[in-house]
Amino acid sequence: MTEARPTDLRPTGLRPTGLRPTDLRTVLDGRWAAVRDEVRAEMGGLKLDPDPDASTEEYRAQIAEAVRMLADSGRPHRGFDPAYGGGGDVGGVVTSFAMLGYGDLSLLVKAGVQWGLFGGALQALGTARHHDRYLRDTMDGTLLGCFAMTETGHGSDVQHLRTTATYDPATQEFEIHTPEPGARKDYIGGAARDARMAAVFAQLVTDGTGHGVHAFLVPIRDEDGAALPGVTISDCGVKAGLNGVDNGRLVFDRVRVPREALLNRFGDVAPDGTYSSSIDNETRRFFTMLGTLVRGRISVAGGAGSAAEKALALAVRYGNTRRQFANPATGEEVVVLDYLVHQRKLLPLLATTYALHVAQNDLVERMHELQGAGAEADEAGQRELETRAAGIKAIGTWHATRTIQTCREACGGAGYLAENLLPALKADTDVFTTFEGDNTVLLQLVAKTILSDYGKGVARLDLLGKARFAAGIVADAVVERTGVRPLIERGDVRDTAVQRRLIAAREQHLLASAAQRMRKALAPGADQFAIFNGAQDHLLAAARAYVDRVVFDAFAAVADRDPLLGRLLALHGLSTIEADRAWFVEHGYLTAARTKAVTGAVNALCGELRPHARELVDAFGIPENWLDCPLLDGERGTAEPRTEAPAELSAVG
Repeated sequence: MTEARPTDLRPTGLRPTGLRPTDLRTVLDGRWAAVRDEVRAEMGGLKLDPDPDASTEEYRAQIAEAVRMLADSGRPHRGFDPAYGGGGDVGGVVTSFAMLGYGDLSLLVKAGVQWGLFGGALQALGTARHHDRYLRDTMDGTLLGCFAMTETGHGSDVQHLRTTATYDPATQEFEIHTPEPGARKDYIGGAARDARMAAVFAQLVTDGTGHGVHAFLVPIRDEDGAALPGVTISDCGVKAGLNGVDNGRLVFDRVRVPREALLNRFGDVAPDGTYSSSIDNETRRFFTMLGTLVRGRISVAGGAGSAAEKALALAVRYGNTRRQFANPATGEEVVVLDYLVHQRKLLPLLATTYALHVAQNDLVERMHELQGAGAEADEAGQRELETRAAGIKAIGTWHATRTIQTCREACGGAGYLAENLLPALKADTDVFTTFEGDNTVLLQLVAKTILSDYGKGVARLDLLGKARFAAGIVADAVVERTGVRPLIERGDVRDTAVQRRLIAAREQHLLASAAQRMRKALAPGADQFAIFNGAQDHLLAAARAYVDRVVFDAFAAVADRDPLLGRLLALHGLSTIEADRAWFVEHGYLTAARTKAVTGAVNALCGELRPHARELVDAFGIPENWLDCPLLDGERGTAEPRTEAPAELSAVG
């Protein structure tokens, strides 16, 4: 590998921005920029990358030690109630959590289980009696917990979990029981090795009557680490990735816990067995309970975004030095990032990664305002937060999976070596698409919510509004038959205002047509399941279109700060349209000729952004020590393999 030449040619049409990576970083870091800088300063000197040579047990021990170090730093306290020594800064702790995604993802997940899932359930679903007894120890890491929701037979369908919690008024205890093999708690992070207590989700039963899923604090190990009587713990074993996390299985054989073990914010049981709740409807109570745990989905999306950014930083920097094939005009080998096809691989993904990063910042701000210290109840705001969180988690984690795979391919054989970090990123993030909610199920949840809101909006229209609405449906049907939609075709597709109009039109069209299809389910005697099942592809498309519009709007809100960000917005918008160009042609929003203009504009923008590629990935502010690997030796003027590992200060061994 030869030394890279400096790029000194700037394509026509892109003037110097005057921004350096630290300035772009200000936009990306957002409201919690100070928190991000603190993490960079405090942890950037540590070598936080998986050791491919460690055994599973060694790796788990290393991650457990790193979790202890995090606890000692006091950083996890940031998101908890100030009355118990916390900082009340929900947005700050989620931002800190996402930063761990630049390092070892096993540490990110292990920390998420302890302070996000177990600690989050304790804080959000418990009351003073639980907080007084357990919250401080949980914050300090002296009480290690796990989150026992998923069952072997029920993953996404949490409402129908089979584990039972039956109240016995004679002893004022709940009996936690696994009634059949499918009710075994499965894939539970922390259960196999370190957790001493579990937040167990089970069907609450009093006097023979079920009251739906509730959460209970159930001790699972004694002080020496042995399983308590009635608790059977087994190990999930080696996984495709995240092997620093001790995932395990839990089975309960009539384990008794006191009445006070019920996390009773939304439902309680009196000593005599009388059940009471501030929310009478069982389904509404269930979704209200789950809604308080939305932080987990937001955190997963943030961690996935960080992993995608790390992969792009590695691939872009490698592509900036790696040379292949000679230019016939000069005889010199060409830097691979100068090839359009390589730009096409990485730069549209980079633009969308920026868009998702900004949308994630917006999501964290919304969550902080709704759940931070002193926040007032806002049911409508919480509903919108849950919808956006579900959608961005789904789209963001799918994007991370695609991005990391593309970056691995863009680095050739070097990208396949464990020492170059990309294989671990690929393996560790793969499960992100199915934990904290399977992505397909989450998009169905998004579709259900936006359809409900759409129906309410139509119902509120006056007679004239309803007449116009009906006329619009007829007009759309005519357009689909003729393929003619002249008004929407006006404007240059390179204009972000035109892109936004197309993205919003697709959202509204898919939503309106999905609503029309689902109306059939309201007819007397209709087979509601068959109708829903037959429209699932349509519903998922509508949900994705909604998320695409939300992400575009979030990025557009900051993109006018500099022409370089504006170019990234345009590339993201065009890439979104190009990916679904068949739909835009089929429904008359674009002609076939104009989709060619979209492709040409993507190519042109890739060329314009290519000189800034390194600047754009540097703006993520990933600590250099977390990127240190032989893949980037070409930047140091050497392609020779390392004979010994660099000295490193390691938090994980």
